[in-house]
Amino acid sequence: MGKFSFSFSFFFIITISFFFLLLLVQPSSTQSLSRNPNFDPDIHLFGDANVVVGEEQTGSHVELTSGLLLRNNPIKFAGPTSFSTNFSFSISPDAGDGVVFVLLPRERDFSSKFHGNDSFGVFVDENYVAVEFDTSKDDNVNDLNANHVGIDVGSLVSVAVANVSSINLVLNSGEKLNAWVHYEYGSKSLQVWLSKEGETRPKNVIVSHKIDLFKIWGDQNVFLGISSSSNHANSKQVVSVYSWKFSLKNVDEKNSFCTLRLLAGVIFGTGCVSMVTYVVLFMWVIFFQRHGEESLSKTHDHQLGEFRYERIDVAVEKNNSKDDEK
Repeated sequence: MGKFSFSFSFFFIITISFFFLLLLVQPSSTQSLSRNPNFDPDIHLFGDANVVVGEEQTGSHVELTSGLLLRNNPIKFAGPTSFSTNFSFSISPDAGDGVVFVLLPRERDFSSKFHGNDSFGVFVDENYVAVEFDTSKDDNVNDLNANHVGIDVGSLVSVAVANVSSINLVLNSGEKLNAWVHYEYGSKSLQVWLSKEGETRPKNVIVSHKIDLFKIWGDQNVFLGISSSSNHANSKQVVSVYSWKFSLKNVDEKNSFCTLRLLAGVIFGTGCVSMVTYVVLFMWVIFFQRHGEESLSKTHDHQLGEFRYERIDVAVEKNNSKDDEK
């Protein structure tokens, strides 16, 4: 790590502090994405994130070097909550730290979490969860390489990591990429997919991790954002975000229980019907087998009754025998 290069950990600390700080202030940009069908209407822009009006066929997108796209409406994981999010982005082929999708809670007493003299404003042990699309290699946090996707849970050391080169992609090639992040309440799994723009979601995840978000945040409000902060000296790395969609699924535990109970009833009923059918078939086989044996026995007896044994006496005349001898 030379004097002209900073680590991804440095970037991530700034990202977290930047994220918390921006939750206290108004969006720095009054530009709205509410009329852009590629973005959800509740997304606000912070830092140097700004809307760039493109051509008619491509539409507008957001560019940032040290900025944030933030969903204004928080979510909670106190109930059986699952979510899916999909965003498309590109990273310019310059030195930088890439982009991160992050989930962070907002504490009620936020001011106690903000300290101007500590780690760029916040403690680094916050209960955050992030998916990093990292374009720098930091040996201090065991980075795999400068082209990887990692899942971070309250630490700069990824709990799960994947080499993007293994799927023949380069994060900072300037090419448009699609990312999907999905959390499933039932399986307690956070999954990530990555592909080229225009391609459907791959069958196989690029990285995943078992995690219970309720155990981390309980009933807290959790905000979601996409952030970029290039901390390499003289870096001109630009992250462009072309779309971002989010969907939340709250499963009613009562309905879920009723569904499971109904399913159990169907399975039990099917088993009972199968057993009754088996018994009926078994009795049918026994009855008709016995009936067949009785019919065969009667037929056999009847056939035996038709046979008669008679004694026949044969008379031989002796005189004829003597004449023949002469």
